[in-house]
Amino acid sequence: MAKAKGYELPENHHLFTSEAVAAGHPDKIADQISDAILDEMIRGDPRSRVACECLVTTGLALVAGEVTTKAVVDIPSVVRETIREIGYTDASMGFDWEHCSVLVSLDRQSPDIAMGVDADPAKSKEQGAGDQGIMTGYACRETPELMPMPIQIAHQLCNRLTDARRNGDIGWLRPDGKGQVTVEYDEQGRPERVHTVVISAQHAPDVAYDTIRQEIIEKVVKKVIPEGLLDEQTIYHINPTGRFVVGGPQGDCGLTGRKVIVDTYGGRGSHGGGAFSGKDPSKVDRSAAYMCRHIAKNIVAAGLADECEVQVSYAIGVAEPLSVRVDTKGTSKLKDVKISRLIRDVFPLTPRGMIEYLDLLRPIYKLTAAGGHFGRELPEFTWERIDRVDDLRGGAGR
Repeated sequence: MAKAKGYELPENHHLFTSEAVAAGHPDKIADQISDAILDEMIRGDPRSRVACECLVTTGLALVAGEVTTKAVVDIPSVVRETIREIGYTDASMGFDWEHCSVLVSLDRQSPDIAMGVDADPAKSKEQGAGDQGIMTGYACRETPELMPMPIQIAHQLCNRLTDARRNGDIGWLRPDGKGQVTVEYDEQGRPERVHTVVISAQHAPDVAYDTIRQEIIEKVVKKVIPEGLLDEQTIYHINPTGRFVVGGPQGDCGLTGRKVIVDTYGGRGSHGGGAFSGKDPSKVDRSAAYMCRHIAKNIVAAGLADECEVQVSYAIGVAEPLSVRVDTKGTSKLKDVKISRLIRDVFPLTPRGMIEYLDLLRPIYKLTAAGGHFGRELPEFTWERIDRVDDLRGGAGR
């Protein structure tokens, strides 16, 4: 039997860990800036083609990439307002919205890419995929949101950190922070208890460690994690180094797209590799990943499987997916290949079809850039809808 802190892990039980980060984490700052710029371009021109990257470090935000748009956007103002909303409003943090430098280097999207992506009705040419690649979606029965429990709780902890700072519940909190959750699973693979909670929360320099630990456990952890999942054996690592004053871009450089596992399923299932933030939905890295989540969630909600991973692949400039694969991890009475064929019958999988079906040409993307792209029941997140259950059951003969 494995041991941890005096607790013996029962035979045939296993542990799984996922992490999340708060809105003020440097990488998430970069994601939110990229998606805020994307939103403004889509707001001014829904047909904007955007690939916007951001880097943040001490006193600097650098925006670069390729865009083609008719929208007129004051990018430095969007950058500064996003930083202000996140909470970097004090120069003593080493990074703040009023005093940081903002550099912008945006070029036009390559015409070679546009040739493959743009539709041409005169030639009966369908809109092609914005890039080649592999995209995946995942769902399971571990939580009401049909998400893996470790990543769902980790996101909720980080969101609670942000809320407790903004509403004054914990006055000494600053914007940066991370959460990590280890869940213990029984021999049937069902989540049984929270084994370990790790939270690193940026704080004011004059607060005592004992206060940090007590308030994080009482006002964050126990406000989020259901009582039945915590017990006397649950391990808490709160600010494990003992001090976290220097944070945000002053402590670490942040880059758009570096938190792809945090953004998705916390290491459960597979990941196609492409990041989401800063990309308009003609990029299948984003639109197809959202569609795959929608499909997997509806398959699980329809009772066709307890766990489902959907993979699709595309070639740049080609509308139809090259492949559609389903893996239900042995939890379905149907053959996975039959579900794959059913998906093609029920769901649109061309770029144009997915964009129209999920209504993706809207300025909704800044909302996705902190807190996770999946597992949040927001009206803007159309990919979280469960509205094709009857179609799937009918197609499966149920």
